[in-house]
Amino acid sequence: MSSNGSKTECAVSRMKPVPVATILLSSLLTLSLWGCGGIPRKYVNMAEPGLTLTAIDSDPDRYRGRVTILGGTIVEEEEREDQLFIRLTNRPLDQDYRPHRPIDLQGPEGGHYWVVVKGKIPRGYHNWARVTVVARVTGLRRHGQEPVFALLYVRGWGMNPAHDMAWEETIDANYLPSVPSSVGREYDPSR
Repeated sequence: MSSNGSKTECAVSRMKPVPVATILLSSLLTLSLWGCGGIPRKYVNMAEPGLTLTAIDSDPDRYRGRVTILGGTIVEEEEREDQLFIRLTNRPLDQDYRPHRPIDLQGPEGGHYWVVVKGKIPRGYHNWARVTVVARVTGLRRHGQEPVFALLYVRGWGMNPAHDMAWEETIDANYLPSVPSSVGREYDPSR
């Protein structure tokens, strides 16, 4: 009874219990969507699984045109003509495509590589402590030593989360940009 003496009806809606399987399925779906660490699925699908810097470095011509996902830290940059070359120290990726420091810095995956981008990437890339790159193997070597990749997508993590950001190439991902002769030999389709 209410304070004025009348009966108060309480409307109780009947809620059906949510099956545990539905909750688990929803959780797994959510985790799988987050599982790529922010890398768009189209790039994960484009990349050749298991393609490592060591394999590419041993025979870049064999892997020319293939797409790979690598981790790294930026150590050097150079602007040439209308292209930006960024040199990275390779870092192994975890299952979420986040780069981490390797146990052995002198190990087989402890080398360096270059990515080349035509155009502009976010100004804040200088603040990235580590990056995940999706890139196409060019078959070229910078200064005759380190492999060069055409950048398709990059995800950067800063020391401060405010510096975290991503960039992707806006031209056709099947386009292989020309690389200035200062890099080494030009792309030769007959090779």
